[in-house]
Amino acid sequence: MDLLKNIFKGDKVIWIIFLLLCLISIVEVFSAASTLTYKTGDHWGPITQHSIILMVGAVVVVFMHNIPYKWFQVFPVFLLPISAVLLGLVMLMERVNGAARWMTFMGIQFQPSEIAKMAVIIVTAFILSKGQDEDGASPRAFKRIMIITALICVLIAPENLSTAALLFGVVYLMMFIGRVSMKKLLTLAGGLAGILVLGVMFLVLTKNSDLPFLHRFDTWRSRIEKFTDDKEVPAAKFDIDKDAQIAHARIAVATSNVVGKGPGNSVQRDFLSQAFSDFIFAIIIEELGLAGGAVVVFLYICLLIRVGRIAKKCERTFPAFLIIGIALLLVSQAVFNMMVAVGLAPVTGQPLPLISKGGTSTLINCAYIGMILSVSRYTAKLEEQKAHDDQIQLEINDADGGLSDAQTAIEPTSKALNSDAEFE
Repeated sequence: MDLLKNIFKGDKVIWIIFLLLCLISIVEVFSAASTLTYKTGDHWGPITQHSIILMVGAVVVVFMHNIPYKWFQVFPVFLLPISAVLLGLVMLMERVNGAARWMTFMGIQFQPSEIAKMAVIIVTAFILSKGQDEDGASPRAFKRIMIITALICVLIAPENLSTAALLFGVVYLMMFIGRVSMKKLLTLAGGLAGILVLGVMFLVLTKNSDLPFLHRFDTWRSRIEKFTDDKEVPAAKFDIDKDAQIAHARIAVATSNVVGKGPGNSVQRDFLSQAFSDFIFAIIIEELGLAGGAVVVFLYICLLIRVGRIAKKCERTFPAFLIIGIALLLVSQAVFNMMVAVGLAPVTGQPLPLISKGGTSTLINCAYIGMILSVSRYTAKLEEQKAHDDQIQLEINDADGGLSDAQTAIEPTSKALNSDAEFE
């Protein structure tokens, strides 16, 4: 029992959320990976690989949450330059599904963008914490954050525009929480809105572009057009093969009910090429029903709320900003994935954190959970120290009270002696 307490240190609620998400991941990935099973001919191969990654991820959580949070401030020193170089190199790699997002090093495939996201979140928390004064965050803090974030997002955007937009949005929210001048934030929001409108108009009006770094131009345009097209198509004339991903994801949701078809009984998993990744939430709803989908949403909401409570207990700003940024990144990515699965957002290619089958993304997400647990250990020690100080203060007060009582009892006696002396 003591051994388990030593291993699973930190906030128990965060641990429970993490373990439940991993359990859902194992069940649903095992079911959704039917296409991989068909291609490889190995029934247990895909889930075995995924389970091993999750076990390694659990080790990463244990390792990270035993590191004092102060050491996380050092990570961007080497993560930022490394990720910037790798993001530049990955553009030269072979493209898969029209995008070059993965690199292979010593037989290990990974996404440099995942490392870059971690570096930006940590460095943003660090700059915000160091730039705090009585009036909020200093203008220099805003300038430094913008330079670093813009550089990384520009390197990510050509191959993964949704990830760049998501990261920038999280940094924006962190700056709002970090008390950056509202005037600067509103000016930035207005500028971004203008750029967005011009970008969408350029995509829609331009049918072809040979500009550098816009090789995914047609993909972005087609996704926007499909999402904004409100033309009703009769069921008999709907081309299910043209938009197979979206169509089968919607069929999976539409054919479900409150309790679903049961784990392992999905039909649409055989038609969704990314059922185990980008569209796994559709499979969750098909198999576990609306109730299962609600449970998954509830777990992410609980994660965000719990992190907020842990942040409020922090006496220092860096750990508070750090875990808030991490929670915002995980939850916003989960929201994007779920919105795509149910047809509320254009296809973005964002996996469901800690549930979708993955390599780098799963391990990085586990590292995020470890960081949150590390900060929760720090706040737990603060509470223990505060309780100890309160106990000592209470004992001092009791001792002072006892001394006062003794003095009160002695005073009448001394007065009586004085009276007797005067009488004599």
